[in-house]
Amino acid sequence: MNVPKHDLDMLVVAPHPDDAELGMGGAIAKMLDLGWKVGVLDLTNGEPTPFGDIETRETETKSASQALGITWRENLGLRNRFVEPTLEARGLLANVFRRTRPRWLFAPYWEDAHPDHIAATELIEAARFWAKLTKSDLAGEPYHPQRVFYYYCVHLKHVAQPAFVLDISAEWERKAAAVACYHSQFTQGREHISPSIHERLRDEAAYWGKMIGTRYGEPFNCREPIALTDLSRLL
Repeated sequence: MNVPKHDLDMLVVAPHPDDAELGMGGAIAKMLDLGWKVGVLDLTNGEPTPFGDIETRETETKSASQALGITWRENLGLRNRFVEPTLEARGLLANVFRRTRPRWLFAPYWEDAHPDHIAATELIEAARFWAKLTKSDLAGEPYHPQRVFYYYCVHLKHVAQPAFVLDISAEWERKAAAVACYHSQFTQGREHISPSIHERLRDEAAYWGKMIGTRYGEPFNCREPIALTDLSRLL
């Protein structure tokens, strides 16, 4: 039996720089520590924002990647605030999937108030399907990522009902450090806001940790059944 080669074990696709860190920075750090090949693909540069600019966001993104240990990170070059699941964007993303051949994809949760996030998820799912097509104009060999999991980085006041929660107790400090790298987004001009983004993230992580009997956790969802070979890894 020919087993497809996976260049990346998991590819996290984020609408904007900082979404991957906010939604699953702990999971990224954990899997990198376990020796997994983890990549992050930002769809846009995230600008304009009130206190940021392109150069600042690039610097912040590099610092956040270093904080988590990410060595593979690219930007698809779509336009912030104008993300749409167009055929052109689908082809660009499908080409990345064929080139990196990730075993698993991670996408934003499908319900959100941010139009870019909703469009990004639709785009990721469509590109996953396109990436496996034969007789197409896409580059590389057909490839189909095995699973899509969804992380929570939402602008909607939504009470999540996740499929599973990952223990990130040991990785929480690294996640917090990575998010803190985005000074222009979460600190600058917001010094008077209480609770701070750090406090909110910590409280959310503590809530999910409580749900699974650990200190901190990150929730994830999946549209498809999650396969287990045994129950030995369940907490």
